[in-house]
Amino acid sequence: MSTQPGLRERKKQRTRETIASAARELFATRGYYATTLAEIAEAADVSTRTIFAYFPSKEDILFSNFALMKEDLARSLAERPEGQDALETVREFILSLNKTEESEVDEQVRMCVDSDETLRSHLRARIAQLEELLAPEIAKDLGAAPNDLRPRVVAASLTAAFNVLAEEGRDSNKKKKSPADVAAHIDPVITFLRGGLEALKEPPATRRR
Repeated sequence: MSTQPGLRERKKQRTRETIASAARELFATRGYYATTLAEIAEAADVSTRTIFAYFPSKEDILFSNFALMKEDLARSLAERPEGQDALETVREFILSLNKTEESEVDEQVRMCVDSDETLRSHLRARIAQLEELLAPEIAKDLGAAPNDLRPRVVAASLTAAFNVLAEEGRDSNKKKKSPADVAAHIDPVITFLRGGLEALKEPPATRRR
């Protein structure tokens, strides 16, 4: 059975991409707050009502790439090779993101977010939502129940760490870090959390008191 999307779904995807692309161009040139939904609709050649059929708010358009990234991460976690833990999957995923060249528009939109505390706080909140993806996969690594507190704590720690890295992971000239630089930032975090996971796997009686 084919898993390719049908014609209707492909049309919807193209419309969504057209809206997001038009909006990001406007955000890059005019700024986020100066851009109106009406201007986005005109640039994308759709109605404002159509925009709301794809994006609940202007902020959701701004962070549309993050939504796609979240879907890709969920797929990577679901399809990870047998024997590879969730932390390594997340590490590889983040490094793969930083191997992708950033377009001029993407760089300008990123700098638009980086330079505004409100938008940065909204991005942090979205990164925190990754805990919902990570906790169940970490629970599998621990052999724990989905509602076990331990994987939720580890997942929360991981997302909190990457929120910090997202804040500090830019050069002074605001350019993206190289994959090697990103690895230097995230590897100590992964090592620390993996050590905690290994300790959590031990029977309570064998843990150091």
